[in-house]
Amino acid sequence: MRPRGSRTTKSGRMAPAPVHHPVFARFYARISVASEPAIGPHRDELLAGLSGRVIEIGAGNGLNFAHYPSTVSEVVAIEPERSLRQLAVTAALRSEVPVDVVPGVAEGLPVKSEAFDAAVLSLVLCSVRDVPRALAEIRRVLRPGGELRFFEHGKGGGAAMGVTQRALDRTVWPPLFGGCHVSRDVLGALRDAGFELGPYRRLLVPEKGLRLPSSYCVLGTARSAGQAV
Repeated sequence: MRPRGSRTTKSGRMAPAPVHHPVFARFYARISVASEPAIGPHRDELLAGLSGRVIEIGAGNGLNFAHYPSTVSEVVAIEPERSLRQLAVTAALRSEVPVDVVPGVAEGLPVKSEAFDAAVLSLVLCSVRDVPRALAEIRRVLRPGGELRFFEHGKGGGAAMGVTQRALDRTVWPPLFGGCHVSRDVLGALRDAGFELGPYRRLLVPEKGLRLPSSYCVLGTARSAGQAV
């Protein structure tokens, strides 16, 4: 029997049930806009030099859209949360590059294989329910030689912070923040999924002031192992 709320994707796999966090979505929409002076420059760095057809997984309220360079011919933006997706549609109308906002989840992308020149992950792996499956889907939809751009938060800050992050992930953080986890090993997950890391750097968000469990970020590039550049 098909799980309630699931559907078959173009990859032929069963996609998980849709995501719906309306309270968190409203909170995230407000806090993300307020944080844009600090986050915006990182979005510019994340997306610089992209071209061709791009898939963005977990587009949220569409704050990346204004930062895509004109060399991008199309962005297919996947967003599972209904409230955030509606905001992303509004942001897409203001974008200088064509953006198609599509419902879907990272673990079952509703697009054809080898259809994109690049994929973008921006503060989304923290809340993905099945990280290995999501990364396998990204490898599926990238063309040979395609590039993954990522800007994610995860584990960091030393032993004490690591203990704190793991404790929060086991208890209050995911329910309070829409399924977000703060202790995930982003680089390790990419390697385990068959990606070869390109240049990347670690950074703190915010750069100054109080260190939060979600402050430890990494921004960089990767390609599927064995793919031609």
